[in-house]
Amino acid sequence: MRNRNALREATSPYLRQHADNPVHWQQWSPDALAWARERDVPILLSVGYAACHWCHVMAHESFEDDATAALMNENYVCIKVDREERPDIDAVYMNATVAMTGQGGWPMTCFLTPDAEPFYCGTYYPKTPRGGMPSFTQLLDAIAETWRNRRDEVATASAAIVAELRSGATLPDVDVEIGAPLLDDAVAAVLRDEDVARGGFGSAPKFPPSALLEGLLRSYERTGDTATIAAVERAASAMARGGIYDQLRGGFARYSVDASWVVPHFEKMLYDNALLLRSYAHLARRTGSVSATRIATETAQFLLTDLITEQFGFASALDADTDGVEGLTYAWTPTELIAALGPDDGAWAAELFAVTTAGTFEHGTSVLQLPVDPDDDARFRRVRSVLREERARRPQPARDDKVVTAWNGMAITALAEAGAGLDVPEWISAAESTARFLLDEHLVDGRLRRASLGGVVGEAAGVLEDYAWLATGLLTLHQATGAVEWLDAAQSILDTATEHFADPDSRGSWFDAADDAEALVARPRDPIDGATPAGASALAEALSMAAGLGDPDRSARYSDLAAATLARAGVILARAARSAGHWLAVAEAWQRGPMQIAVATESADDPLVRAVRELAPGGAVVVVGVPDSTPLLADRPLVGGAAAAYVCRGFVCDRPVSTVDELRSLLAP
Repeated sequence: MRNRNALREATSPYLRQHADNPVHWQQWSPDALAWARERDVPILLSVGYAACHWCHVMAHESFEDDATAALMNENYVCIKVDREERPDIDAVYMNATVAMTGQGGWPMTCFLTPDAEPFYCGTYYPKTPRGGMPSFTQLLDAIAETWRNRRDEVATASAAIVAELRSGATLPDVDVEIGAPLLDDAVAAVLRDEDVARGGFGSAPKFPPSALLEGLLRSYERTGDTATIAAVERAASAMARGGIYDQLRGGFARYSVDASWVVPHFEKMLYDNALLLRSYAHLARRTGSVSATRIATETAQFLLTDLITEQFGFASALDADTDGVEGLTYAWTPTELIAALGPDDGAWAAELFAVTTAGTFEHGTSVLQLPVDPDDDARFRRVRSVLREERARRPQPARDDKVVTAWNGMAITALAEAGAGLDVPEWISAAESTARFLLDEHLVDGRLRRASLGGVVGEAAGVLEDYAWLATGLLTLHQATGAVEWLDAAQSILDTATEHFADPDSRGSWFDAADDAEALVARPRDPIDGATPAGASALAEALSMAAGLGDPDRSARYSDLAAATLARAGVILARAARSAGHWLAVAEAWQRGPMQIAVATESADDPLVRAVRELAPGGAVVVVGVPDSTPLLADRPLVGGAAAAYVCRGFVCDRPVSTVDELRSLLAP
């Protein structure tokens, strides 16, 4: 019964992509591990995700090849895992891969004992030897021979790596005070790494520093430092003008292969675009930038048109490839532009979008950029419209329709926050629809599930980031709408998270997998912000936000936990600030008190309401409504019959103010 591919019923599009492979792929399960023990063969664990270009390459080269599949089936139990659906499994074996090879990536290829202990790990292996790498079939033969004839070497290797994994990615058991000196030093360290000429930080490949931009924006709001906001503006502008940004439909690709943001790796991830929407919307309201406003608007529209599912959740990603060719949908030649637009508009568009005969991408094609603003806005809009329609007739990249709880929480947060700050009610309504879907379908018997597909929730348990980001999204909705239902749901989710993910031996330290989750060879925990914020830094934001919104007893508990969590993370800010972008954002908000702003009003159209949405610094808790309608508005009446803003920092509150000028003065750095 097991001698078949078992991926057809998976809830992961990535696993389903491999359902027709001749490999007898299994999903990760106790049954699959037991089968390896029964056969006394190693496990071949392959981890990837649907939008991964090199995952597709290895699949085409090896997993679709009958001879290679025969070797795999004969000598191994082959297990396929979607890293986005099972981040706990991915985290454990990625740590092993990095420990063994010094680097990681996807596809990840690990060889495990039947007890799931890793003894040899790597990433992509080619079909034929090249660049000093063995072929995949050579590796399969070598591992099988080692397993049969040198089992003692396997036991030694697996014992050593498991011991390393179980030592855990823990922080030093010291508290570092979160104060202005630490935050200023962290920002200074980040700015020293800026690529001033090209925007952003570091060198190629260059990833959008989404969480870091939010942290720097909050730092600027505290200090007024012009060098900080200049770095944010340079990065935001360079990305928006580069090929990493889709100049026709909006939305950002995963990263740029070069240091100038010209050529992207074409996959578009929900989490990148949600986090970047948050940062661009924040930049727009803080500086009034027309460009930042446009990018925020187009990014929100990308989410709501290209990634929204029938159930009102957001799909995980658009693929890097189209029909097996990277960039096929997106790249252009001057001839193609002229054919679509005519000679005059085609030549104008080629110059505007930096499309040359030599090309900036492959085979003489170019990825559209926008080095300078157009000199004719009406013409620009017309040209973009025609090119969008022309591109829509091309083959399109596949979409990973998996709805991931954490990433949807990021989208809820960004849409609700941006909708309130830029006065776009439709974005807030969309965020509410997504929140209702997650609460109805992903919350099962009080516990979150990681993902769903087509409205059918999967079995994989939610991890720390799922609880943290959904809670943050719900708390942001509460602030945007005043509806107490979102606050109640968020507090319930937070209470569950603090019960099941806390390290009982270290207050303020958190595991990424719950205490009653499936036991792996190590319980995963990673406090470093990466492509997405660490689960712990996301939880720190949810806790600090909830501390300013709930009833006194709950607020005090959330505040104590937030303070303990930030204290444990101070060492990351001190030693690795660029890997602590979200920690920086949360710590900056915490440094302000944290700030709470309650506007008591009987009219949502009062000028004071619009002003507070525009002026409130990032991370401040803002609630607007009639007096006594929410915990934050309790005992906060109108003043002289007029709307009044109550601004508090921690336990210290200013007198209520009723004019925009007074409010602006209170919120100034």
